[in-house]
Amino acid sequence: MQVLAAAIVPGLLIGGALGLLGGGGSVLTVPLFVYVLGFNPREAIAMSLAVVAATSAFGTAGHWRAGHVNFRIAAVFGGVAMLGTVFGVRLARFIPGTTQMVIFGVVMVAAALFMFRGRPRCDEEPGEHIASPVMSAGMVVPAALLVGSLTGSVGVGGGFLIVPVLVLLRMPLREAVGTSLLVITGTCIAGFLGYVGHVRLDWVAMTLVAAGTLPGIAMGSYLHGFVPQAVIRRAFAVLLMMIAAFIFIESMAPQWAMSAGR
Repeated sequence: MQVLAAAIVPGLLIGGALGLLGGGGSVLTVPLFVYVLGFNPREAIAMSLAVVAATSAFGTAGHWRAGHVNFRIAAVFGGVAMLGTVFGVRLARFIPGTTQMVIFGVVMVAAALFMFRGRPRCDEEPGEHIASPVMSAGMVVPAALLVGSLTGSVGVGGGFLIVPVLVLLRMPLREAVGTSLLVITGTCIAGFLGYVGHVRLDWVAMTLVAAGTLPGIAMGSYLHGFVPQAVIRRAFAVLLMMIAAFIFIESMAPQWAMSAGR
C-alpha cells in the first residue's frame, strides 16, 4: 500500500503540471523514481521517459479535441528534437549517474527561473501566429536540439523551453501547450527506446506512476483555461527550487563527506 501511494500520489502532481503548463512533469518524474522509489539514475531516466510519453500523449489527445495542437510545427520541432534525443541517449552512456543528477538539478533551476519570469504574451489572431521562416528556423532548430539532448541524457521533456519558443513564434498559448505535449510525446518515446535493452526496467513501478499521472493530466488540461497561470507557475517554480536543492545536497554529500574525512 505504501509503494502504491508513493507512486500514484506524486503521479497526480506530475500529470497536473503537464496538463496545466504543457511541461514540468518530467522534472518531477526522475526524482520520484530515484529518491522515492529507489532506482538508480539511469533506470529512473528511462522509466520516467516512458511515463511522460504516455501521459503527454494522453494530454495531447485532450488538447487536439479542443483544436489546440499545431501538427505542422510539432512535426518540424519534434523531428529535430528527436535527433537530439538520440544523441543525448548515446551521450548518457558516458556520464556517471551522480553527474546526471547534478545536471538534472541545474535544469530544474533553469526551469524554475523560466517559470518565475513568465511567458511572453501573444495576442495574434489564429492564422497569423507563425513568425517569418528565417526567424522560425533560427529559434526552432537550436531549441529543439537542446530539448532533445536534455531528454535523452537526463530525462527532461523540455516543455519549459518548448512552450516559450512557440509563443515567441506568435503561437497562442493554449496551442503552444498542446503542441508542446505532442513534441514531448515524440522525444520521450525516442529516448525510452534508446534505453531499452541497456537498463533494468520495472514495468510495475512505471504502471503505478502512470496510473497517477493520467487522471492528473486530464484534470490539469481541463483546468488550464480557468486557473491563474502566473500563480501556478510561481508556486511550481518554488517547488522545483526546493527539489533541486535536495538533489544537489544528495548528489554532493558523499564528496563532502570524503573531503571532511581527509
